[in-house]
Amino acid sequence: MTPYEALYGRKCRTPLCWVETGERKVIGTELVDQATNKIRLIIDRLKAVQDRQRKYYDAKHRPVEFEVGEFVFLKVSPMKGVQRFGKTEKLSPRFVGPYEIIERIGNMAYRLDLLGHMQGIHIVVHISVLRKYVSDDSKRIQSKPVQLNRLAHPTNTVNRRRVAEQSLSRSREGRATGHLCGRAE
Repeated sequence: MTPYEALYGRKCRTPLCWVETGERKVIGTELVDQATNKIRLIIDRLKAVQDRQRKYYDAKHRPVEFEVGEFVFLKVSPMKGVQRFGKTEKLSPRFVGPYEIIERIGNMAYRLDLLGHMQGIHIVVHISVLRKYVSDDSKRIQSKPVQLNRLAHPTNTVNRRRVAEQSLSRSREGRATGHLCGRAE
């Protein structure tokens, strides 16, 4: 692909003969041959780069396919300044889910069953933003029901005067800094 093709999306219409302005003399086929050779060189170099990138991709790529009814995680890319799921961008999850696959669309797209707060997202997603969900029953936490007693009283009461006196401290410069936690009654 030539730079012209990359920029304009079509092949460059080169003149059959290059002429000087004014006398309209034919300069010769040397310029046309040089231009054609440069175009061939560019195409060969682009092909070599594409082959190298294909080799790198194929070495790390793993073919992934999902079946209808499987559960998958959906990749959510963090955007600067956007808060997702109540967390800032650094702490926001990279994958959310699991979501069930409803339908396979072509070789590379799937329709997901997105619930609740995810309803605004397009439900057909590319395979590259999905990760397989593997359930592990050994890591599930079994919780016991907790009985709450509404008539319970605290075991200790805080002596506010003692807390206020203990929290007065001296800094390195020697001046008093007071951190009062409560009022003495």
